[in-house]
Amino acid sequence: MPAPAALVFVETVKNALRLVAVDRQARRCGLAPGLTLADARARIPDLAVIEHDPVADAAFLEAIADDCDRWTPLVALDGADGLVLDITGCAHLFGGEAMMRARLLDHLERRGLGATAVIAGTPEAARALARASRGGVVPPGGEARAVAPLPVALLGIDETIASGLSRAGLKTMGDLAERPGTPLAARFGEELLVRLRRTLGHEDVRIVPRRPLPACIAERRFAEPIGRAEDIEGALAGLVGDLALMLEARGEGGRAFEASFFRADGAVRRLKVETARPSRDAPALMRLYRERIAALADPIDPGFGFDLVRLAVLRAESLTPAQVSLDGRAVAEEEVAELTDRLAVRLGRERVLRFSMRDTHDPERVSVQVPAGEPVPPMARPEFLLPRPLTLFDPPQPVEALAEVPDGPPLRFRWRRVVHEVTRAEGPERIAPEWWRVPGGVPGAPHARELTRDYFRVENREGRRFWLFRAGLYDREPAAPRWFLHGLFA
Repeated sequence: MPAPAALVFVETVKNALRLVAVDRQARRCGLAPGLTLADARARIPDLAVIEHDPVADAAFLEAIADDCDRWTPLVALDGADGLVLDITGCAHLFGGEAMMRARLLDHLERRGLGATAVIAGTPEAARALARASRGGVVPPGGEARAVAPLPVALLGIDETIASGLSRAGLKTMGDLAERPGTPLAARFGEELLVRLRRTLGHEDVRIVPRRPLPACIAERRFAEPIGRAEDIEGALAGLVGDLALMLEARGEGGRAFEASFFRADGAVRRLKVETARPSRDAPALMRLYRERIAALADPIDPGFGFDLVRLAVLRAESLTPAQVSLDGRAVAEEEVAELTDRLAVRLGRERVLRFSMRDTHDPERVSVQVPAGEPVPPMARPEFLLPRPLTLFDPPQPVEALAEVPDGPPLRFRWRRVVHEVTRAEGPERIAPEWWRVPGGVPGAPHARELTRDYFRVENREGRRFWLFRAGLYDREPAAPRWFLHGLFA
């Protein structure tokens, strides 16, 4: 059987096709990134060529990063072809660092991926050794000796700085470490010394994971992958119970839960549910997950089976036991919250809305619709505001009104061809336009779209109550004042 042809990826650089990446066979034949395709074909006529697709590469790296969550929840991207995993406190779960590294490489190899893995005390030291193709486990405190023979370019510095260091005879990290830092910082910048200290293991800065760290996690690993729906639901129910105990011990409840199903072939499926209030009720959470799974357009495909199921609390809040009131209001609130959660799981969180208050006096902007599960701080209604109707007209309806004095309440008004005689009136409640929303920032200016409003709460002879306002001030705003009906009181 003939050996497969060498494979390279190319892209157009300055009107010439150049190699971006090469496989192992092409590298053994002397090909390297940066070489023109014409020169590469002159060396290997039967070269296999694929056009470089950065978007597909990025998506593929993201998929690998998702799969690496099985080893640690702290995974960060490193350029276009690397990953950094913080395994602090995780290695003992896999038999130690060496065993964990071997299992990770074996898992990637079964997926057809070749990788170089290094375990070191700092991310920078591990990155430099891995990019120099020197895999292994660096003993504690051995980072400086391990990276000493590496070229300074692996510090991740600018090419001009690396070239300047090389011309000065500082070609390796060991050469750089022997020099005093003050002259180097004066000539090449402080950033060079910072990168050097971190690569030598003298300074450590934690990575920034691509996914937020959950509040708490429970997981189940299986010696043999599971694929039956009953087994998957049973594993999830057990994890929900474990998390409920963790949250109870911490005096907290979860607001957002995410179940991750890791397939044996590396694919990962995640299901997220949110609750309207903090919860650690295991039966209620399982009902939400059953609803979530039933509402999926694409059912969970176990493939060759799931070898790891994880449940994480993405957001937790304080939850203390509440005494049930005698009027049953607390029970009713719990039932409404449970109904909201079920509707949100079926329809989507953004489609289940509730009203919240804005910090504004403008009655047309004071209420806003927000997702039912979104936490909104309570806002007390200002005491100086007059009572307002629950239902408003949008837009306010114009009326013809007669007032005794220009700035006083109406004596009578005509609405929908019916004249209403006012017997009692309360007001005015003056609301000026919000200057930060008015064009030009000057309320009442000729180009302003809004006018000052005087609101009155009036009652006619039949006892019906209305909420009217006069838009505009006499002799102080250019537009002639007009009357509008904005709402009706019950």
